Amino acid sequence: MTTPLPAGAVIGIIGGGQLGRMLSVAASRLGYRTHVFEPGANPPAGHVADRVTTAGYDDHAALRAFGESVDVITYEFENIPTEALDVLEGAAPIRPGREALRVSQDRLTEKTFLRDLGLATAPFADVPDAAALDAALGRIGAPAILKTRRFGYDGKGQARIMAAGDAASALADMNGAPAILEGFVSFSAEVSVIAARGQGGDVACFDPGENVHRDGILRTTTVPARLSAAQRTDAVLLAARILNALDYVGVMGVELFVTPQGLVVNEIAPRVHNSGHWTQNGCAVDQFEQHIRAVAGWPLGDGSRYADVVMENLIGDDLDRVPGLARNADVAIHLYGKAEVKAGRKMGHVNRIIRG
Repeated sequence: MTTPLPAGAVIGIIGGGQLGRMLSVAASRLGYRTHVFEPGANPPAGHVADRVTTAGYDDHAALRAFGESVDVITYEFENIPTEALDVLEGAAPIRPGREALRVSQDRLTEKTFLRDLGLATAPFADVPDAAALDAALGRIGAPAILKTRRFGYDGKGQARIMAAGDAASALADMNGAPAILEGFVSFSAEVSVIAARGQGGDVACFDPGENVHRDGILRTTTVPARLSAAQRTDAVLLAARILNALDYVGVMGVELFVTPQGLVVNEIAPRVHNSGHWTQNGCAVDQFEQHIRAVAGWPLGDGSRYADVVMENLIGDDLDRVPGLARNADVAIHLYGKAEVKAGRKMGHVNRIIRG
């Protein structure tokens, strides 16, 4: 039996984007304060957090002061420099733990971890150079996709290889970064499971959501996903298996491809996840509160869904649609407070309740 953090304790959040913002709101509802560490000025999370440290991840003095000011540390993104974690680790517990970060920060490490768990993934190969790429294409074939092993998101750091002749330009697009080749997976849908594991090892999963991407960016997540009862059960059990293998504490997003041969794991994200935003208006306990519950030592919510929901990201100029969306009684609007609208930038999201 774990002892929850007392009321008024401080939860440190690494990263000040929209996920950090929504984590801060959830923490405040449970009686906690938040301290955000973010290199950029005026981050979205800073509008709602109790305190913000603006400093680089190479500023060890600022990291130490941050770590000493909080009772537990969590994060809203996975690409945190290892040296920064080394500084923070001695100051306060980091939840989820560093093993989850180590695995998820490198696509090759992640795919290998999943394969070694006995889970299905796309065929993959390490690509340190042109010769390795040629050998990988000979084994995996085309079409395929070449990805940087680290720091890719929302379709960035990726190049499609439709035929062997595309290999040289795809490799050039990596700009010398270590890469991984992944074979294409023929799938009927992509779904994701938002799963949580508490400090005592208890696991709770939200219903799988069905995702639609455009230009590498998530556009919509719909619940319930079009899955059979057996597929739904398999998805949840698969996610729980990953969390237990990592001795995980917190919320994780697990993205899956639905194929005739079964579920194939696309990737894992050791944090709250864009495809879980629907939980804010479809569940009594959403993914952000669930994460705070886990890292603070509370019992997990059960994640039961009481409504069908379509989550839609508001990207770039989609922000102009907000006045019209606000007139719809079945739409809940969540804006991130970002001052500058940019093409491809997530400015907010809406959750549309589906009735009947």
